Amino acid sequence: MDSAALRGAVTVDHRWYAIQTTAGHENKVRSLIQRKIDQDPAAPEAREIRQALVPTQEVVEIKNGKKVTVDRKMYPGYVLVDMLMNQESIHTINGIQGVIKFVGQERAPQPLRPDEVNRLLGVDAGSEPEEPKEEIPFLVGQAVAITEGPFTDFNGTVEEVMGDKGKVRVSVSLFGRPTSVELDYLQLKAY
Repeated sequence: MDSAALRGAVTVDHRWYAIQTTAGHENKVRSLIQRKIDQDPAAPEAREIRQALVPTQEVVEIKNGKKVTVDRKMYPGYVLVDMLMNQESIHTINGIQGVIKFVGQERAPQPLRPDEVNRLLGVDAGSEPEEPKEEIPFLVGQAVAITEGPFTDFNGTVEEVMGDKGKVRVSVSLFGRPTSVELDYLQLKAY
């Protein structure tokens, strides 16, 4: 088979591909791809490009002293596209403003593995949806001040961060001896 024939016929089914985009423009690129999909006169199942998405996950952050659930991009600078790989679809995607390149080895775009796609799309056989993950802004060894509870105005050092519980174990000096105290991370501030 000659190289021209290889370039024209690549795969016969739709696969997911990762596209590197300009930082901060992931949603804009996704919406531009979606606009191209909506303009395609073919039936949805016959379209070369079917779907584009920016994988996000819910995380809990602290804003103004309150826990707030926000969507955070899992892979900043990347958009995922479900498409049929051929010269026309590659040209369409590469022609979109903000697209840098397909992710792959050398010049050949590499499809994502099915297990990667399932993880990114939140499809996992037999599992239930994940709770939003709390992001605790403290590191082991960091100096902190306790702002609430019975140890208010004490200073200490972070010994352990328990992200699954939303707790932090802090070593404080109590009667001249180091004592470990388990606190909610909202009761602390960086020192």
